[in-house]
Amino acid sequence: MSTQTLTASSFQDAVTGPGIVLVDFWAAWCGPCRMFAPVYEAAAEQYPDITFGKVDTEAETQLAAAAGIRSIPTLMAFRDGVLVFSQPGALPAEALEELIGAVQGLDMDAVRADLATRQQSA
Repeated sequence: MSTQTLTASSFQDAVTGPGIVLVDFWAAWCGPCRMFAPVYEAAAEQYPDITFGKVDTEAETQLAAAAGIRSIPTLMAFRDGVLVFSQPGALPAEALEELIGAVQGLDMDAVRADLATRQQSA
């Protein structure tokens, strides 16, 4: 499966559903973004059960601002509607593979329990 373009109108539905969603925030003028793009596309082909989204920060400035994007590329990972990873910087293929494996291996009941504890403490 190839990547899909996410916009302000499609982002929320994409990241709040069940399953794993990776989102690459990028821009055409960004050198590291262009270097990361083929790695991201290859992973999208390798993992058809994962949604791979891309947000063009130049076209979707309000979405990028709402997501707190300060540096590109930034990669976010959502699982079952929960943001479980967010990091700026282009990842090499091996690191992206490790990230995907880590997200797949998460115990989401434990993640939700941890989030609930943090929210109660705040």
